Amino acid sequence: MPATPNDPSQAEITVSAAPDAVPERIDRFLAIHLPDMSRSRLKSLIESGAVHRDGQSVRGPAEMVRPGSLYRLRLPTPAPAIPIAQHIAFPILFEDDDLIVLDKPAGMVVHPAPGSPDGTLVNALLAYCGENLPGIGGEKRPGIVHRLDKDTSGVMVVAKTEFALAALSALFAARDLERLYTALAWGVLTPREGDIEGAIGRDPRDRKRMAIVRHGGKPALTHYRAMATWYDAVTRMECKLATGRTHQIRVHLSANGHPIIGDPVYLRRIPAVAKSLDQDVKNALLDFPRQALHAGVLGFRHPRTGENLRFETPLPEDMMSLIDLLDHNS
Repeated sequence: MPATPNDPSQAEITVSAAPDAVPERIDRFLAIHLPDMSRSRLKSLIESGAVHRDGQSVRGPAEMVRPGSLYRLRLPTPAPAIPIAQHIAFPILFEDDDLIVLDKPAGMVVHPAPGSPDGTLVNALLAYCGENLPGIGGEKRPGIVHRLDKDTSGVMVVAKTEFALAALSALFAARDLERLYTALAWGVLTPREGDIEGAIGRDPRDRKRMAIVRHGGKPALTHYRAMATWYDAVTRMECKLATGRTHQIRVHLSANGHPIIGDPVYLRRIPAVAKSLDQDVKNALLDFPRQALHAGVLGFRHPRTGENLRFETPLPEDMMSLIDLLDHNS
């Protein structure tokens, strides 16, 4: 039975244009006949190909209604309000009733979001914990205390209880913990050990990027130390976070002329120092498919026992392969 025009809860809705209907934009026509749906929502559905006229796809929101035609709107299946459990393997370093410490693989998004509705760490945690997850706020979900970018690998801690979430969040807010990252960056930093400081906010020229800004940003401080250099073109460095801003290490290094190898957002051109490299080394560095950044160390006090915990994970295989190539050709 066809859905009625005023019942947007159905998976499919049909609306007939009267034989004497006045031609008007299809998005406006549907908005009038489907008052429970906003015009912007209908415009988005039209643009996604969800609306058909007499069996033919409607090309755009501005297309004029044809009198006597039948319009069919197919609604996409709504996404669940709570992420679904998915069995996805991830390395566990420590677990008890309050928290899980894990080594997040590069390429895994932490939390479902537009563009990454599933396959995330949260989906994996829901499947792994099952009924043994006390939950947060009355829901069986893990408490995300901090995040790593999709293509950054390394140590993370996740709360299993509200108590742990509140206590760990307080530690992160007070910066009362240890966080060390390893980065492979272009160029050689001078001095070889020091601080990079600069408030971070949205890049006014590109809202998808972060940048050091003069106004409206949040204070950010990164301690760094060069561990090794190759060809005066590449540096392996240890970065210690004094603050935890979005993309902090990536922004600070890039703003100082030393973007992280493989960074798809903050490495905008081929660095001049790449010209001095052998072709095979140069190609391997320029073709590296992600930012070469690993959260290698996380140390904090256990929220319940007060015990000092410290977790360290080795560099992932892809970063080690780059280092081996640099060592072999140096």
